[in-house]
Amino acid sequence: MRIPRNRILVTGGAGFLGSHLCERLIADGHSVLCVDNYFTGTKENIAHLLENHQFEIMRHDVTHPLFVEVNEIYNLACPASPIHYQCDPVQTTKTSVMGAINMLGLAKRLKAKILQASTSEVYGDPLLHPQPESYRGNVNPIGPRACYDEGKRCAETLFFDYYRQHNLRIRVVRIFNTYGPRMHPNDGRVVSNFIVQALKGEPITLYGDGSQTRAFCYVDDLIEGFVRMMAAPDDITGPMNLGNPVETSIAELAKSIVDLTGSSSRIVHRPLPIDDPIQRCPDISQASALLDWKPRTQLRMGLQRTIAYFDRLLTENGEASRAATGN
Repeated sequence: MRIPRNRILVTGGAGFLGSHLCERLIADGHSVLCVDNYFTGTKENIAHLLENHQFEIMRHDVTHPLFVEVNEIYNLACPASPIHYQCDPVQTTKTSVMGAINMLGLAKRLKAKILQASTSEVYGDPLLHPQPESYRGNVNPIGPRACYDEGKRCAETLFFDYYRQHNLRIRVVRIFNTYGPRMHPNDGRVVSNFIVQALKGEPITLYGDGSQTRAFCYVDDLIEGFVRMMAAPDDITGPMNLGNPVETSIAELAKSIVDLTGSSSRIVHRPLPIDDPIQRCPDISQASALLDWKPRTQLRMGLQRTIAYFDRLLTENGEASRAATGN
């Protein structure tokens, strides 16, 4: 069977990152097959693409083999927030490991390029700062986050074994904290948590003293990194850090969101979760040198767009929001 030159599979395509990637690939003129089991992804995320003749959706769980014809694969399928991946940790590990095996087997059969969406969580609670790709991490293999951390580490192992053993054309990117429209409102991540709490006028939950830092990358910038990585020469396999090298403390983030929403929410402190990293910041010198990539969206601008999305979502769902309450 002759495969269309630009038919691309996106697993986890109805999720936060996947839906933005599908949108970008279609805008670039590609035909996209979106695969999702809707554990964390939603049909609403890709509803605006359904009438597009270049877009196709399939309900499927990547822990089972998939038989389709494509020539590029972006493997994004896996719950990525602690509240979701800790809900069924065994299934989370299976999604990372069996999902990688199944997608790599498909890529091997089709001789397709394949990109693995890995994570900064492979670095654990890092002892080296910022984290370069050469850093091997400080991960607790038996802790409550291990199902995700170690699952993604094993997926990277599989990708490079397929590269060495089968000469497969692989790409591995390590994603640092990313935010933007279509984040799940109940995913437990700090940006969505703070925005929803601020818009509802609820107390903003700050874990620890707020001095821990993250580096927040706007979703459009990350997707640009994905596309550039896939288009790079085949000797650029990664792993490649993709994220924002500018650190922001969690306390600073909370203050910015309160200011931007005009919320009267007060900040309450809770104990830090187990194995929650104190610092997380990428060294993106490889991405800068090899892909000519760096984030361009300023945090304030990205937060404004994300707040507008959640404001609309809460209003449409009939929940109290800044727009509805006049806060």
